[in-house]
Amino acid sequence: MRGFLVKRDKKRWEKFFSLSRHRRRFGAELKSLDGDYEALKTSIIDGGEVVQTRGSGDDVNAHFEALRSEFSGQPELVFEHARLIVLIRRDFKAEEAFTELKKMWEAEEEFLLEHLNLRWIVAATDSFADLDPAPENRATALSIGLMVNTMKTYESERYIKNIGDEEVDQSKVEHLSRHLVPIFSGLSMLTIGTDDTLRNMRWRIDRQAKEGLLGRVLKHVFIRLQTEDNAFARVKALHRRERTSWW
Repeated sequence: MRGFLVKRDKKRWEKFFSLSRHRRRFGAELKSLDGDYEALKTSIIDGGEVVQTRGSGDDVNAHFEALRSEFSGQPELVFEHARLIVLIRRDFKAEEAFTELKKMWEAEEEFLLEHLNLRWIVAATDSFADLDPAPENRATALSIGLMVNTMKTYESERYIKNIGDEEVDQSKVEHLSRHLVPIFSGLSMLTIGTDDTLRNMRWRIDRQAKEGLLGRVLKHVFIRLQTEDNAFARVKALHRRERTSWW
């Protein structure tokens, strides 16, 4: 696998001449919601059995139909949120769609955080990272994707290596409490049970949360990750020093 180079993102003029991109946008439509979200919040989608989508085909309207199934039993507003993200990904009136997405988040932040799963929250913040005109917003949005995608990467590695729910080796926990254990490039493992690294990161996240919408989304995602089956939660279960807790 060595010798691979990162494939560069295509320039806008290259994307314009891409037949596949035009094919994936054919039949798309950007609807203006005019900031009228109340009816969408109370109307519930009846799409039958919930089936999560994976990938997307060329037919944008077929993709929207699949998404309705994914959001079955949920308010129409979260489906319209997903529609905007699909249009942005397919580069169909992307800037206009992002304006609608940002307007929705500014008006319905609490509702969206309550009803969206982490997949769609990150999909939204990826759009902010790509299109928000403010560099500080793009940076905060990127940090959300970095955190979650790091989780996805090592959880995928755990899966393919058949790493499951083995018992914690308490001798190693004790060893980490007394010794520095290097990882690479000057980094070392956490001192399980007492380490202040994640507490200090939480304080920095709390400061970001005071700055605006994306900081609050970052804090929401970080706190929510503590309740799911991932490294944060597994290390949290072994933490014993109250003053360095991060949740």
